Amino acid sequence: MKKKLFNYNCPTTKKGSTTGVINGCSDGIINLNNLSYRWAYNLWEMMLANTWFPKEVDLTEDAKQYRKLLPAEKRLYDKVLSQLIFMDSIQTNNSVDNVNPWITAPEINMCIVRQSFEEALHSQSYAVMVDSISMNTDEIYEMWRNDEKLKSKNEFIGNVYEKYGQRAIDGDDEAKIYMIIANQCLEGIYFYSGFAGIYVLARAGKMLGSAQMIRFIQRDEVTHLQLFANIYREIKKENPHLFTEKVINNIKDMFKQAYELERDWGYYITQEQILGFSNQLIDEFIKYLTNQRLKAIGIEKIFPEVADKNPLSWFDSFSSFNEQKTNFFEGNVVNYTKGGLNFDDF
Repeated sequence: MKKKLFNYNCPTTKKGSTTGVINGCSDGIINLNNLSYRWAYNLWEMMLANTWFPKEVDLTEDAKQYRKLLPAEKRLYDKVLSQLIFMDSIQTNNSVDNVNPWITAPEINMCIVRQSFEEALHSQSYAVMVDSISMNTDEIYEMWRNDEKLKSKNEFIGNVYEKYGQRAIDGDDEAKIYMIIANQCLEGIYFYSGFAGIYVLARAGKMLGSAQMIRFIQRDEVTHLQLFANIYREIKKENPHLFTEKVINNIKDMFKQAYELERDWGYYITQEQILGFSNQLIDEFIKYLTNQRLKAIGIEKIFPEVADKNPLSWFDSFSSFNEQKTNFFEGNVVNYTKGGLNFDDF
C-alpha cells in the first residue's frame, strides 16, 4: 500500500525512523538524528558531493569530430544516445512513481528522490550532447518510435515496470522485490553497452567530451545500483519469508533476460564494425556484469564460466572513482569527483 505522508500513530518509543523498509510504521518526518538505515544518509551525502552539471563539460571538439566519424561510429553514437534518452526519461518517473510510495524509511525516500533528480539531469546531458554535436536532433529523439530493435528493447523494459509497479503499490510484496531487481537490471546492465560504446570511441581519441559526460553519468548510476542493492538486502533481512526458491529463480530469470536483451542490443549497435568491441567481447562483458549484479545481492552467478575480471580490461580506467587520477584524455591531473566514493561506508 502507498505509505502515509505523515502518521501520528507510530510507536513513540521506537528507535530509528521506521519499523521496516517496506510495510513499516514511520511518522514520515525526516529526522536525520534518528535513523534506521545509516547507510542511506551516507549515500545521500555522497550523492550531494558528486553534484555536477552538464554544461561543465566541453563538447566543442566533439562537434567537429562527429562530422568525421566513420558511418558505423556515427550510427553507434546516435543509437546509444537515443537509448539512453529513453531509459533516463522513464527512470526519472519510475523511481518516484513506482518505488518511493512503498518505501517506508524517510532517509531512503530522500535518496530515491535524489536519484530521480539525477536521472532528469542525465536527460539534460543528452539534450546538451544532441544539440551541441548531432546534425539530426529530431531523428535521435524520434528513434525510440521508429527503430524496431530499440522499440522492442524499450517496450520490454517499460512493460516490466508497468507489470510490477502497480502491483507493488497495491501491496504485493513479491512485486516490490521484482521492482528492485528491475531497477538493478536497468541501472547495472541496460546502460552498459551504450557506456562502453562511447568509451570505445574515446579510446580511439574520438568524442572525448561525450565520454567525459558518460563518465559523470555512470558515476551516478553506480550510486543508484548501491541504493537498490541495499534496499534489497534490507527487505531480505527483515522479511526472509518472502525469498522463496520460486522468487530467487524468478530473479535469476529476470537477470538472464536482461543479459540477452543487452547482448543483442550491443550486437545491433556495433554490427561487428567497431574496433575493440567485438560480439565476443560484448557477450563476455554483459555476462560479467550480470554475474556482478547478482553477487551484489547475494545470489550465485548464472554464468560460472565467466571470470570475475572485467573482459574489457580498459573499461574501469574510463570509470574510475578515484578522487584524483591522471586524465586519460590529456595526461594532466584533474579532480573528477567532488566527493570520494567508498562503498565501505554503506
